[in-house]
Amino acid sequence: MMQSGMFVVAEYFCTNICGQIFTHYKCEEDSSMVSGKLDEELLRMRDIVDLLEQDDLVLFNESFSATNSREGADIIRGIVMALAESRVKIFFVTHCSEFACAFYQEFHPDTEYLCAERRDDGERTFRIEEGAPMDTSFGEDLYQAVFTSDELA
Repeated sequence: MMQSGMFVVAEYFCTNICGQIFTHYKCEEDSSMVSGKLDEELLRMRDIVDLLEQDDLVLFNESFSATNSREGADIIRGIVMALAESRVKIFFVTHCSEFACAFYQEFHPDTEYLCAERRDDGERTFRIEEGAPMDTSFGEDLYQAVFTSDELA
């Protein structure tokens, strides 16, 4: 909100200003595409990189999920490292635990990790908290809740 000139509701707040903000989110299938989704994601990333300057911000949401997790992790890691070395700020939302867990293990002191809070009994609070990446998206319990309910029996 601050970046766009809006008030920030907080007792105390300190940040720097980004020159430009870019987004790279996964897109839905498009029948007019002349190549695959991964090609399309890489082309969009190239277009963003061509415009990036030091201290800009890129927001990623499930980028490079159009391929398997090993290839996706390699692609993400290469892009994140290159952008970080160029002093570009990055926010990356991913279910690619292969990337997130490996990157966390390498220990990058300038990186913060946020996770959805999940209580010991499995309850979701829909709160975000600082924490290490987990090697699960908890899809199994969602599957059980949706597809093994008493109504389906």
